[in-house]
Amino acid sequence: MNAGNMKAEIVSGEFQRQEDTFRHWVRRDGSGDFPAAAGRYHLYVSLACPWAHRTLIVRRLKGLAGVVGMSVVDPVRDERGWAFREGPGHGPDPVRGFHFLSEVYLATDPGYSARVTVPVLWDCQQGRIVSNDENDIMRMFNSEFAGNPLELFPPELETEIEELNGWIYPTINDGVYRAGFATSQVVYERAVRRLFDSLDRLEALLAGRRYLTGSRITAADWKLFPTLIRFDAVYHGHFKCNLRRLVDYPNLWGYLRDLYQQEGIAETVNFGHIKRHYYVTHTDINPTQIVPLGPVLDLLAPHGRDRL
Repeated sequence: MNAGNMKAEIVSGEFQRQEDTFRHWVRRDGSGDFPAAAGRYHLYVSLACPWAHRTLIVRRLKGLAGVVGMSVVDPVRDERGWAFREGPGHGPDPVRGFHFLSEVYLATDPGYSARVTVPVLWDCQQGRIVSNDENDIMRMFNSEFAGNPLELFPPELETEIEELNGWIYPTINDGVYRAGFATSQVVYERAVRRLFDSLDRLEALLAGRRYLTGSRITAADWKLFPTLIRFDAVYHGHFKCNLRRLVDYPNLWGYLRDLYQQEGIAETVNFGHIKRHYYVTHTDINPTQIVPLGPVLDLLAPHGRDRL
């Protein structure tokens, strides 16, 4: 099965995500093996991958474009893995001239044999991976680098953020994959029902608050956004998550447009990369590799969420 950035395997018809291997930490205070420094670290991402998208958003919001470099891989992945190729919105690796992301992993650990995934935070000085865990990278960008003072993990909301992630991650973020890559009817239906139960729960939650924790955008929102922005374009049809579209949820649809219209966020969304990756790469699901033209999504329409 060629499943793009699938950090997983299929067991008894069910998608199971691979644990991240590299979990080192950049330190603002200069301690440890990875002291924070402008120009020392480089982020490898795919604009198609929702996990990588999270780190791209935080890098943008924290104003770290001049602090942490970034390279984008080709959204179409073949049996050789994520590749650095010249094309619209992606190109060669400027750091070491790598041709494939697998070379980044093998440069760090010559014996590495698990799946090669994005995002990756690379230490240019030591020539090794700091982290391939998107949550760790989000937190490091938030607190360890010299960016703007925006706080996405406010201490007073940490418990609520973790509680939200505790059910949103397995049933929605990962839930669309559990539905899309299921290889039995029972497993697929269970995943879809859990997914839409959680979307219904979010719809009710967002009826009384503008963002997930209230009136303030936090990391909880930016962890959810990459899944929602891909939902009608990819997951509804390609992954058979089709009980309802996101546009059928008034609160969720307004919430998504509200986040999309935040300064700098639209430029992190590339539907060309997103659709080409899923529809071309997942030949087991879409053997013709035809990329659909639609849907047409009016993400710039007034969202009305400011009333909350």
